[in-house]
Amino acid sequence: EAAEREADARKRIESIARANFAAQTQTHVAALDLMEARNPSDLARRLDAAAQGRFGLAGAAIALEKPGGVPFGWRGLEAGGVDSLLGEHGLTWLGPNFDGLSLFGASEAEVKSVALIRMAPQFPGAETPARHAICAFGSPEPDGFTPTMGCELVAFIARVVERTAERWPILS
Repeated sequence: EAAEREADARKRIESIARANFAAQTQTHVAALDLMEARNPSDLARRLDAAAQGRFGLAGAAIALEKPGGVPFGWRGLEAGGVDSLLGEHGLTWLGPNFDGLSLFGASEAEVKSVALIRMAPQFPGAETPARHAICAFGSPEPDGFTPTMGCELVAFIARVVERTAERWPILS
């Protein structure tokens, strides 16, 4: 009986390990795809496509605070918008979608839970050293993103988005 319990526990652990490895692999492939973006609009399109195609999410978006230009395909946030969503020192939010977020366009109705990751890209030629931004992921599942989850993989993707976006100046 004890051997059977141990075998079942080992099978569960192996199953979780396989799922984690698959998620890491998909994350790395998505990162490579994001790094091939040709401009900010292409980056946003690739991020959304990776979120849907590789991870089964409802969508993903990049939001950038004003003042200043916001690239086509990105969402604009009013000044202080990142702090209002994440708190002044908050880096991430994983949990249920909430009214007024409005980052996912046509997919907004499908989004039941979200992961929001703070970014601070530094664009070439910009007057300010960095602009506040968010990389957002939307899940169609209510428990797709929860506060108790680790956010390492979505944070990794957000860092790739942030660094890739820094290649291009933001035009007004």
